[in-house]
Amino acid sequence: MPAMVTVLLLTGCIADGAGSQVSSSSPSLSVQEAPASNAPLETTQASTKIPVYWIGRSKDEVYLYREFRDIDGDDNPVTTALRIMMAEKPLDHDFFTPWQQPSNLATSISGKNVITVDISRDAFNSNLDAVMAQRAVQQLVYTATAAASSSGLINSGQQIQVVILVDGHPDYMAFGQVKLGQPMARDASLVAPLWIIDPQEDVTLPPGAVKFNGRSTDSSKPIAWQILSDNGKGEKTGLLNGQAKPTGEPGQYGVFTFGATLKAGKYELRVSQVDATGNVIDSSTDTRLFSVG
Repeated sequence: MPAMVTVLLLTGCIADGAGSQVSSSSPSLSVQEAPASNAPLETTQASTKIPVYWIGRSKDEVYLYREFRDIDGDDNPVTTALRIMMAEKPLDHDFFTPWQQPSNLATSISGKNVITVDISRDAFNSNLDAVMAQRAVQQLVYTATAAASSSGLINSGQQIQVVILVDGHPDYMAFGQVKLGQPMARDASLVAPLWIIDPQEDVTLPPGAVKFNGRSTDSSKPIAWQILSDNGKGEKTGLLNGQAKPTGEPGQYGVFTFGATLKAGKYELRVSQVDATGNVIDSSTDTRLFSVG
């Protein structure tokens, strides 16, 4: 796939979803005035999977989390990723999307690394407060830039911005809260401190050595992990635990990896960042349900 595409356009998906209500009542959340632009992009990869971002809660915070989804290699990856984000459910039961399936969706990429997304107004049929609306808009920005970067359609080493149009027009108020139409960058403050990459939710792995990996926003913080055994009745028992050190420079994004030997059964994996005093940072926790057998 070429490293740069000047213009890429694809339209079409039919909406039939009803509106829903999602709100945030946590006093610790705030609307960010100026989005940051130092959130690193996904690297180019030859794969039939595409990154899609979702919204999830960790303690009292609300963050953006990433999953990889299967796609047809012939489809426009940016449009496909956004369609999945708006019309499908995340694999992880802890995540959600406030978007509705749009009747029209088109994307294009300029030679200046600007992605334009044109969607119909029926995609906004959810009642959100300002905090959640901001996260929903950033969910779209993250998904569009991730899909373009991982597919090799843009140069991930340069600044990338997203312009959102609604029915071809700028200045629409997304969810009645966020004004669209101007170039928007990723807001690094809204992405989750860490998340599990593998295994994905509800997968079944062969017995024996199981490898786990994930990503953290701060490589200087160790990762505390715990594997719990699930008896299938909602009761979970701690089985194994340990710590992993993310790769990368301190304060920068990094990945972490660890392994365990497991027999057939149902399990939950929990990971969290650890602060300088050795305590787990609860607001950084991610969990994943999986089976072995």
